[in-house]
Amino acid sequence: MPNTKTAPAKSKKAAPKKQASAGEGNSQLDKFFTDCLKDIYWAEKQLTKVLPKMQKAATTDELKAAIEEHLAQTEEHVSRLEQVFEMVGKKAQAKKCEAMDGIIKEGTSIVEETQQGSMTRDVGIIMAAQKVEHYEIATYGSLVTLAKTMGLEDAAEILNQTLEEEKETDAGLTDIAEYNINWEAEQEGDSEDSSEEEEEE
Repeated sequence: MPNTKTAPAKSKKAAPKKQASAGEGNSQLDKFFTDCLKDIYWAEKQLTKVLPKMQKAATTDELKAAIEEHLAQTEEHVSRLEQVFEMVGKKAQAKKCEAMDGIIKEGTSIVEETQQGSMTRDVGIIMAAQKVEHYEIATYGSLVTLAKTMGLEDAAEILNQTLEEEKETDAGLTDIAEYNINWEAEQEGDSEDSSEEEEEE
């Protein structure tokens, strides 16, 4: 007599459900993601106020032009973050980012402590700007990963667009520094040292 018993169906591990929006969930990760958005939103909005001051303080036309382009991008980044807030069902809100606040304060002190019209000031401005970029690259990189994990593919795409622009800006600043500004600043130091030696003699 044939065996009429049916073999038990193999249990399949259910794939994790993707959220349509972080705003629909109440997990710790949802809240963390939203808090990170608020932090970087504050940071970007602050930069729209700080970058014009850095541009005014810069010495070379090349650096001034680079900062002007960065400012235009930053304004676009603010708009993109507002899009992401809308995607996750949250109101766009800024929460003070202590890390960026510290970097901005350091950048301000660099300008105050360097000589106006000097290449050394431009070196300091580039260094401060790159610290900003590195923080933003780290933040946007993490946000892209989190958005993908949460199934927010459209948000991840928008955040990744900003991430790539931050990387390009950082590379551009390095090129400006290595092309001539760092070398000219070093020569500037030599001329000051030699003039001091002449005065001592």
